[in-house]
Amino acid sequence: MTPDEVIESLKSGNLRFREGKMKQHDYLAQKRASQKGQYPSAVILSCIDSRAPAEILLDAGIGETFNNRVAGNVQNEDILGSMEFACALAGAKVVVVMGHTSCGAVKGAIANAELGNLTGLLNKIKPAIAETVYEGERTADNYDFVDAVARTNIKMTLTGIRQQSPVLNKLEQDGKIKIVGAIYKLDGGEVEFFS
Repeated sequence: MTPDEVIESLKSGNLRFREGKMKQHDYLAQKRASQKGQYPSAVILSCIDSRAPAEILLDAGIGETFNNRVAGNVQNEDILGSMEFACALAGAKVVVVMGHTSCGAVKGAIANAELGNLTGLLNKIKPAIAETVYEGERTADNYDFVDAVARTNIKMTLTGIRQQSPVLNKLEQDGKIKIVGAIYKLDGGEVEFFS
């Protein structure tokens, strides 16, 4: 599959999810089929939010996607290394950074929340607050602003991946992979891929 075909496949999976027409996954058969190797077509970086499980939202089964989950879908060296493995060694054709609406991590960053190691993670989201162009109330209680910051955070994560991973950047420049952003809308279930 080409990167564009993989993206279309993910979009089709999300449409099946939204319409309640998901594939009948035989997880035991998928487990058996993938025991000797894996050939996922995409690697996804998404938020840990329990309402946004990427595999389900995209109607993917065992062995179809690599999945990284961290609050606020921010990248770090470990995630970048995992993505490099997925694309350069295991053959994934697409990197998807998928945030979601009403993100608690984004809300926490806007509210300057502090709690142990979470403080450092939220600090990685804060640059997106400053970069977000928004005319209304810029508070954590305004979910339109939270969603605007979530979109900016996704775009900044995409930029960070390209800047901090020469491996992925070269694969994308050579046309072997695509690095794309998406946002999952909790209301309605659509995964909107950025153009």
